[in-house]
Amino acid sequence: MTEEHRPCPSRRAVLCATGALGVTTLLAGCQTYGQPVAAPVAADPPGGDAPASGDPVAEPAGSGDPADPDAPGEAPDDAPAGGQAAALAAVADLPVGGGRILADRGVVLTRPTQETVKAYSATCTHAGCTVTRVDGGTIVCGCHNSTFDIADGSVRGGPAGSPLPPVAVSVRDGQVLLA
Repeated sequence: MTEEHRPCPSRRAVLCATGALGVTTLLAGCQTYGQPVAAPVAADPPGGDAPASGDPVAEPAGSGDPADPDAPGEAPDDAPAGGQAAALAAVADLPVGGGRILADRGVVLTRPTQETVKAYSATCTHAGCTVTRVDGGTIVCGCHNSTFDIADGSVRGGPAGSPLPPVAVSVRDGQVLLA
C-alpha cells in the first residue's frame, strides 16, 4: 500500500483561512446592524382616554410612515394568535430608573420614571453586540463600553454613534406587551 504524503499547510495559509472565516462570521452577525426594530406606541386604549388601571404608559415615537426608519414594523412572528400582543415582563419587575434586558427577545425594557416604560433594541449600534446591563440610568454594552440613555436610547458615551432603535410596546394590566 502506498501512503500519500501531504505537506502541512503553511502558517500563511492557515492564517488566511482563519481570517476569511472570521470575516464571514462577522458579516453574518452584522447583517441587521443599524436596522430599527420598531418604534414604541402609546398604551392608551382606543378613543384617546388615559388607561383606567393606572398602568404606566409606553411613550409613543415615530410617525407611522413606512418611509420613516422609526415607524413601527410588522407584528412579530411569535405574537399570540387573535391579535393579542406577547407579554414581555410585568411593570412591577422593572425598577424605576433602571430596566431589564431580554436578550432572547432582542429587547431592553426601561422605566425612566414611575409612569413611563420604554423599549429599545438590545443590539448595540456600534458593533452589533447585545447590551449587557442597565445601570445608573444607562444601558451599557460590555463589548466596547458604549452607554445609552434609558429615557430615549440616545448615546451617552463610548464608540457608538447612533441611538438604540426603539421597539413598539404597550402597557396593559400591569404587563409590558409587544405592540
